[in-house]
Amino acid sequence: MISSLHGTVLHTTPDHVVIDVGGVGFSVAVPGDVAHTAVVGERLRLHTSLIVREDALSLYGFAERDELEIFGLLIGVTGVGPKSALGVLSHLTVDQIAEAVTAEDDAPFRRVSGIGPKTAKLIVLQLAGKVHASAPAAAPASDGGVVDQVIAALVGLGWSEKVAAEAAAQTAADATDAEKAAVAPLLRRTLALLGPARV
Repeated sequence: MISSLHGTVLHTTPDHVVIDVGGVGFSVAVPGDVAHTAVVGERLRLHTSLIVREDALSLYGFAERDELEIFGLLIGVTGVGPKSALGVLSHLTVDQIAEAVTAEDDAPFRRVSGIGPKTAKLIVLQLAGKVHASAPAAAPASDGGVVDQVIAALVGLGWSEKVAAEAAAQTAADATDAEKAAVAPLLRRTLALLGPARV
């Protein structure tokens, strides 16, 4: 079992990275945020799951171990294969998944390509009691609405909600009070951080 990889990024696509580990290039399917932030020539560590099929060996990799654990839970749900599980983790954070399961809300899962209403309900049912959301961090009252609007704008431009939320939060943390007070300057900074949309 290949449980982790640490090497140099050789190539990226919107849903894969190729990592050179000791002269061997491993092609790893990854969530969109990992593919977007991976930089060719830089080092990357991934927690991985090796999926064995009759006709293929496929590696799926995640930046955080809790994402790998959720991936394992998702592929245990009837009707959810590795690609669909990866799709869930490309669109939702671990906390968003836990919050949806805890609230018995299958709507976030239905918005993921390849997840139908029946499968979404099964995810909520079968993950109940197995995932727990962390305590939410208190958001600054002055910029919460602005950040939400920036996230909505980024989603409208084609980024997943997960990538948009993480980028907007990172930008807001570094922005000046003036930039955090209005949507346009914060959106410009976040777009500069993200670079061109990758569809």
